Amino acid sequence: MKPVARLLVGTLGAVFALGCTAAIAQDMPQFRDGRTGKVWTPNVIDEEASAPAPNASVNQAFDPRAQNVKVEGVVVQHPRANLMGTVPITAGPAVPVVTLDAPSLQVIPGRHWLSIVYMTNNSAATIDAVVGCRFTNNGQTVEDTRVVIPPAGPGERLGVPVRGPRYDIFVDRVTCQLMSPA
Repeated sequence: MKPVARLLVGTLGAVFALGCTAAIAQDMPQFRDGRTGKVWTPNVIDEEASAPAPNASVNQAFDPRAQNVKVEGVVVQHPRANLMGTVPITAGPAVPVVTLDAPSLQVIPGRHWLSIVYMTNNSAATIDAVVGCRFTNNGQTVEDTRVVIPPAGPGERLGVPVRGPRYDIFVDRVTCQLMSPA
């Protein structure tokens, strides 16, 4: 190829590449994910949107609804409680002596599931309570737990960690209820 032709082809290629880059920059907004550093463009999003459907065989490695695991018996726990604060003494006909807040649910990777139960003593007496927690997956019980909560003084609000099943057993819900103020 003659030097003039090479120069012309090289110049046209550079102009074409520059034009494509400018068109992409103008027509396709980009944003950077601050957590991962990945740059997202509509092309990348469209490619990922065309990924195999959830019911494709490549995505059926683990179906948490098909899990059939149950920890036998009832696990009894005696955890330490954290004093979260105090509340006014309001127990009476319209206010129960002890109230429980809806427990949280999280997993500690490599260890176990964890729930935090908040118990409030609304009375002027010290309360010893037992709370029953049920860890479930798709409505099926995975583990039943009884938690013996340390004594709660008058008006005390306690946060109590409740240990659930191993991390590799799928759990999608935990429910807790007061079994007895002892």
